[in-house]
Amino acid sequence: MTPGNELLFCALGGSGEIGMNVNLYGTQGKWLMVDMGVTFADHSYPGIDLVLPDLSFIEERREQLVGIVLTHGHEDHIGALPYLAQDLGVPLYATPFTAGLIHGKLEEERIAESVDLRGIRPRDGFSAGPFDIRFVPLAHSIPEANALEITTPYGRVFHTGDWKLDAKPVIGSPASEEELRAIGDAGIDVLVCDSTNVFNADPSGSESSVRRGLAEAVAKARGRVLVTTFASNASRLATLGEVAKETGRKLCVAGRSLDRIIRVARSCGYLRDFPDTVDPETAMRLPRDRVLIIATGGQGEARAALSRIAEGSHPISLDAGDTVVFSSKQIPGNEVAIGRIQNILAGRGVEMVTEKQAHVHVSGHPGRPELAAMYGWLRPDLLMPVHGEMRHLMEQARFGLSQGVPRALVQTDGDIVRLAPGEPEKIGHAPVGRLVLDGDVILPADGATINERRKLGINGQMSVAVAVTAEGRLAGAPRVRAQGVPVEDEREPFIAAAEEAAAEAVRDATGNRERLREDVRLAVRRVATRWTGKKPIVDVLIVEV
Repeated sequence: MTPGNELLFCALGGSGEIGMNVNLYGTQGKWLMVDMGVTFADHSYPGIDLVLPDLSFIEERREQLVGIVLTHGHEDHIGALPYLAQDLGVPLYATPFTAGLIHGKLEEERIAESVDLRGIRPRDGFSAGPFDIRFVPLAHSIPEANALEITTPYGRVFHTGDWKLDAKPVIGSPASEEELRAIGDAGIDVLVCDSTNVFNADPSGSESSVRRGLAEAVAKARGRVLVTTFASNASRLATLGEVAKETGRKLCVAGRSLDRIIRVARSCGYLRDFPDTVDPETAMRLPRDRVLIIATGGQGEARAALSRIAEGSHPISLDAGDTVVFSSKQIPGNEVAIGRIQNILAGRGVEMVTEKQAHVHVSGHPGRPELAAMYGWLRPDLLMPVHGEMRHLMEQARFGLSQGVPRALVQTDGDIVRLAPGEPEKIGHAPVGRLVLDGDVILPADGATINERRKLGINGQMSVAVAVTAEGRLAGAPRVRAQGVPVEDEREPFIAAAEEAAAEAVRDATGNRERLREDVRLAVRRVATRWTGKKPIVDVLIVEV
């Protein structure tokens, strides 16, 4: 699948799902990658935090890849770079703030010197093979979010990345209506567009609008106030710095990711007026009504600051009369984790304020009015939704058509689409999938290791050691150990029954060692199934004495 005299598109992640964004554009024998993100694991991936995209399609064609362009610094757009980018061996292009975040990640993996990371200023352009690319700044919940204006010999694409419209941004200067209309006047063949909030009938709202709600929530609080928000939202951090000054509270920041964002933002000229902070120990010595804490963990992350604070394993503590403000929206799938933390806090008498009680959060993605405005300004010939589950993609396609966009095409991960010349159509399918980062090892998400771990988690594990003579007779009583098998108070009689079953299997055996091992395994598992209804993994060690 080498691109010819045509313009191709293929998503290796982020179409049909939210997160793990990876997009490919192809023309004249070359591919360009846009973003390389991760998604976060759920309970179906035991022991796993990060899920990575399977890039085997482009890895097999790496000599055709001319570069990777990063739209902005969120994990679902840059998170896979430290693990996968080095092997591709092509330049990375990003604006300064995003490049700063990427550089930090590469340094942590000790590969910063071997990856070619190139900084490009917002609104500047560059070329990579047959692609001419220009960063177009748009508003979002992180500094320097950019759309990409991609020009090829076979058409012009406006790839939005994540975006919203914000007439009064706290940080940055997103493209104006006039700038976007000018891009539309020059002609846009394809609009590849964020679908996350397509069901929202209202616009997302300006980041500057949350200041009043946050200031009121903090001013009303009697004790310590902790505000949890997405660490990457430097605009929200700037607002909270102003709120701390306004309400006469010292500011304390809790969370490594917050420290990193503040450091990179300041190096890029942002957060210049952010107040000096105090450390957690100092914060705890201040009068309770004179401290404002910003902490990570609003999505219930087990190792983040808020979770540790709730569980009492952090230098910061909260008690009855203190307040926690959730200046963020629940990401679908995190409801249980967030609820667990909120229940712990509620049990301590801590008061909580969420976006449902006060205007303390706005989204970073476009609602329907913003989508309609973008369609009208750019006037694309074709709309291709990305960044959403299938319901989001289909709904944006319908909405775009209803707003006068001539054509819409819904694709999903792996679909290879010819955008031009001629009518857009799906012409093939690339292999796609998921990998997991397990410790320091990258594995298939549904490979043997993770499947074994799932089975262990569901059914438990038993180990059987059997000593036999050279003639195959028992040389001693079998020994059985069980982990995660639900026997509790009946553990001793259960183990005894399993050991007797193993001994009986040896006494009845007539085959070779491998057959003996299988007979013992099945005999012990039958005991477990009879006692518990489970079928644990059974490992058998045969020792000849």
